[in-house]
Amino acid sequence: MFSGEKRYVWQQDAWPHWVYDLKRLLPLLSRVRLAQGHLLGRMHDIGLELRDEATLRVLSMDVLKTSEIEGEKLSPESVRSSIAKRLGLDIGALAPADRHVDGVVDMVLDATQRHAESLTVERLLGWHAALFPTGYSGLARIRVGAWRDDSLGPMQVVSGPVQRRRVHYEAPPAAMLDGEMSEFLHWFNAPAHDDPVIKAGIAHLWLVTIHPFDDGNGRIARAVGDMALARADLCAQRYYSLSSQLQRERKDYYDWLERTQKGDLEITDWLEWFLGCLLRAVQGADDMLSSVLGKAVFWNRWGKVSMNERQIKVLNKLLGGFEGKLTSSKWAAIAKCSQDTALRDISDLLAKGVLVKSAANGRSSSYLLKAQS
Repeated sequence: MFSGEKRYVWQQDAWPHWVYDLKRLLPLLSRVRLAQGHLLGRMHDIGLELRDEATLRVLSMDVLKTSEIEGEKLSPESVRSSIAKRLGLDIGALAPADRHVDGVVDMVLDATQRHAESLTVERLLGWHAALFPTGYSGLARIRVGAWRDDSLGPMQVVSGPVQRRRVHYEAPPAAMLDGEMSEFLHWFNAPAHDDPVIKAGIAHLWLVTIHPFDDGNGRIARAVGDMALARADLCAQRYYSLSSQLQRERKDYYDWLERTQKGDLEITDWLEWFLGCLLRAVQGADDMLSSVLGKAVFWNRWGKVSMNERQIKVLNKLLGGFEGKLTSSKWAAIAKCSQDTALRDISDLLAKGVLVKSAANGRSSSYLLKAQS
C-alpha cells in the first residue's frame, strides 16, 4: 500500500504513543475548566425542570450538528421528540418516529447518560448499527455493526471529482483493526493519567485516525469525545454542545485533523485547537440557553404569585420563544379556552403586574411579559 514513506501518523514507529506539552496547555486548560464549572454552577441553581429543558435543547443541538458536520440534515422536530421520549420528558405532541434519527439519538444518549460504564467493542458496534439501521449509507451498502474489511480497497478520506480526486487521509489496513481498537479501548477505560478534558481531545483524534468503520467514524468519534467530557464533568446532563461549535468551525476542524494525521505523534497543536474550540462551546452555551436561564429569572421573580394552570402554560410558552404578538385570541388557542376566559386570565395578570399592555397600536390589543417590557 505504501512505498516505505511514513505519510501518516499511524505509520510512526512509536504509534500510538501520543506526546504533548502539558505546560503549554495548562493556561488554556484552566480557562476551560473554569468555564465548565461556571456553567455547571449556573445550571445547578435553576431547578430540575429547567435543567431537563436545558439538557433537551443541548442534546437536540448536539444530534443535529454532529450529523450536519457530515452533510446530513435531520428533522429538528423528530430529534427533539426522540430525545424527549427517551428522557421521559413531556413536550406535548411528538413527531412521528424516524428510526434513522432514533439511532443517532440512541448513540448520543448512551455515550453521555452511561458515561461511567466501560466503552466496549459491543457498545461501539451497537452505536454503528444504530446509525445505519437499513444497512446502507446513502445508496451504498456497507458493513454494519462490524469493523470495515477494506474489500473495495484501502479506507481513504477523499474529496473532489473522480478525475481530480484528492486523498486527505488513508487509514490503517483492516487487518490491524482488532489490535488497534483493543489498545484504544484499554487506554480509554483505564484510570486517567491525562487530564479528563485532554483525554477527550486525544480520544476524538485517536478513534477518527483508526477509522474502524465503513462510515460514521466522525459521528462515533465525537460521541466518544462527548463521553469523555461527561466523565470530566461528572455529569450525565449536557449543558454545552461541542459538536455545534465544531460545525461552526468545520473547515478548521477538518484542516486540523488532516494536518495532525499527516504529522508525528506530538499533538500539542491539535490539543490547543481542540481546547480552544471547547472553550468557545462552553462560553457560547449561555447564548443557546438564554431563554432557559431567562425563564429561571422570571419564575424566581413571579413564582409566588397565584396563577392557574392556563396562565402558567401560556407564560411558559412565551418564555420558550413565542413568535409574534400575544393577543387574547392566541391566548385562547394556546390555553384551549374561550375568548372570555382568555381575557379574564390576561386581566388578572395585568392587575398583578406580570403582564403589561403593549403600546403599539393595531386592530387587536397585545401583551408583553413585565420582565421583558
